[in-house]
Amino acid sequence: MTSALKIGYCGFPTSQRKYYAEFQLVEIQRTFYQLPRPSTAERWRTSAPQNFEFTLKAWQGVTHPAGSPTYRKARLDLPAERQKYLGHFQPTDEVHAAWRDTLQIAAILQAAVIVLQCPPGFTETEENIRNLSDFFRNVPHKAFKVAIEFRAPWKKTTIRDICRNFGLIHCVDPFREAPLWNGIRYYRLHGAPPGKRMYHYQYQQADFQFLATKINSDLQNKQTVYCLFNNMQMWDDARTFKNHMGCE
Repeated sequence: MTSALKIGYCGFPTSQRKYYAEFQLVEIQRTFYQLPRPSTAERWRTSAPQNFEFTLKAWQGVTHPAGSPTYRKARLDLPAERQKYLGHFQPTDEVHAAWRDTLQIAAILQAAVIVLQCPPGFTETEENIRNLSDFFRNVPHKAFKVAIEFRAPWKKTTIRDICRNFGLIHCVDPFREAPLWNGIRYYRLHGAPPGKRMYHYQYQQADFQFLATKINSDLQNKQTVYCLFNNMQMWDDARTFKNHMGCE
C-alpha cells in the first residue's frame, strides 16, 4: 500500500491478529462510547505491529449532549446535574475534561488522527459556531491531526473558515459530499450512497471505480488519504477495494 493511501476499518471486524496481517490502519470507535483505561490502550499499542496506525473517535462528551441515545453504552461517572454541560463543544469543565481524557488515550496509541463526529442536532447556529471556535482556541490540539465530521447541513463557507482557522481536516463520506478544505483527506464510508440504506449497503464495482478515481486525484495532488470503511460489509468491501487499488 502506498504510504499516502491508508485503507482500514472503523473498528475491528475480526480478530486483531487477523486484522494486523492484512491492514496497517484502524479507527478505534469504542473510544466514542467509553474511553478505555490507559492500560488497555497500552495493550492495543504494544500488541500491534510497529508501523501500524491508529486513529480514534473522540469521546462523545465533547460533541454529544448527555441526552443522546449514544450514551446508552456509556457509564457516565458524572452527577446528573452536571451532565447538561456535556457536548456541543460547550465552554465547560466537563467538555474540556472529556477532551483531555481523549488526548491521553490518543497519546498512548500514538494516534495519527482524532475524529470529532458532530451529532445531527449540532446545527449551524451562532451559539454553536461560537462554541466550536472557542473550543479550538482554548484547548490543546496541535499535537494531533484533528478531523471534524459535520452531520447537519452547514454552509460551505463556514466549514472552510473553521477548518482553515484551526487547521482541521474536513472529514466526509465521499459518496455524499466533497471535502471543503485542502490537505489530508479523511474519508469515512458509511455504506450509504444516495438513496441507499445507511450501513447496510455493500459497495459495488461501480462504487469502487468512483472512489478510486476520487482518491487517485487526491494522490496526484500530493494529498495523504485515509479511507475507512464503516458499513456492515466492511470486511469484504475494504479488502476488495484494497485489491482494486493494487495495494499489497
